[in-house]
Amino acid sequence: MLNPPLPALELDHERPSTVLARGPWKVQALAQPSAMAGVKAALKRVTGAAGMPAAELQWDLSGISALDHIGAQLLWNAWGRRRPTRLALAPGQEDVFRRLEAAGTLALPQQASRLSLASLLRLSNKAADHFLGLVTLFGQCMLDLGRLLRAPQRGPWKEISASIYHAGYQALSITALVGFLIGVVLSYLSAQQLRAFGGDIYLVNLLGMGIVRELGPLLAAILIAGRSGSSITAQLGVMRVNEELDAMLVMGLPHGFRLVLPRVIALAVALPLLVIWTDAMALIGGMAAGNVQLGLPPAYFVRSLPNAVPIANYWIGLGKGVVFGALIALIACHFGLRIQPNTESLGQGTTDSVVTAITAVILADAVFAILFNGIGFGFGF
Repeated sequence: MLNPPLPALELDHERPSTVLARGPWKVQALAQPSAMAGVKAALKRVTGAAGMPAAELQWDLSGISALDHIGAQLLWNAWGRRRPTRLALAPGQEDVFRRLEAAGTLALPQQASRLSLASLLRLSNKAADHFLGLVTLFGQCMLDLGRLLRAPQRGPWKEISASIYHAGYQALSITALVGFLIGVVLSYLSAQQLRAFGGDIYLVNLLGMGIVRELGPLLAAILIAGRSGSSITAQLGVMRVNEELDAMLVMGLPHGFRLVLPRVIALAVALPLLVIWTDAMALIGGMAAGNVQLGLPPAYFVRSLPNAVPIANYWIGLGKGVVFGALIALIACHFGLRIQPNTESLGQGTTDSVVTAITAVILADAVFAILFNGIGFGFGF
């Protein structure tokens, strides 16, 4: 079986500056193992013999038996991606090179430096814009709260009650489950270390202080930020998409008094109650694990807990709940009111709201730890 013909390049003996192209310049011929190597060698040979670049030579492609886009692209690259000044083509070849010439050079976009000054300035401006927006929303919320105190009979009590139900009552199951499991895990890990040093009786102190003062409020706030914070942002975002927010302004209903204030009050009321609930479930889980792991009876656990955890820690935990709840609601409303009327902005805004709320809660918890570092470690204030 004879091998199919291969593409070839050669100089015209009568015209030394003219390159003659022969054979099939199609993908089937160029895919043969020796085809590409032969074309590159021939191109190097003809340009070396003529003593000038390929684009400055005269090219005669009328002897090509078949030409497709792949073969034309190979010649186009050899010419430096521009048409030679002297080019002889066969009928039908002009359209192929015209399309290549119209396509131009494909340039990939340059990747911006991750730590460039412009990107840092954009991030700082965006952060400053969100911070000012949150401060403005907080100020408006304080004005609306004053309006509510002056005329409580005209307050949005139905919205507040509904928000407490959705953010508080409906979150009892998930906070109880997570709190109980965290208490079990913390008690189990602590018991292993305390047993090695003979400090079994101090499990109550460790669990009481850790859960009541830190883990309980922080765990409840993170769960509410992911559950209720995202829900608030999505609700306001859907209202923006459906143009309900614009309709409220047309009707003379302010967003702050009807949408923001009820959610802030609701979370400021519901989260401290959830903190108490989460503390109780976590302590029950720790009590159960302590009984199994160390043999500490529940009666001893309940009797020792008031002496191990001063009452100041309960008030600190409740204060954290109030601040965390108001902070989560403000951040959720801020991002919800900034959502644009499209689905992409709705998803991105909800994600940013949850991430920002959790970060703000952790920062606020660090501030509480610094401000109250000398309170709650004795027997009372």
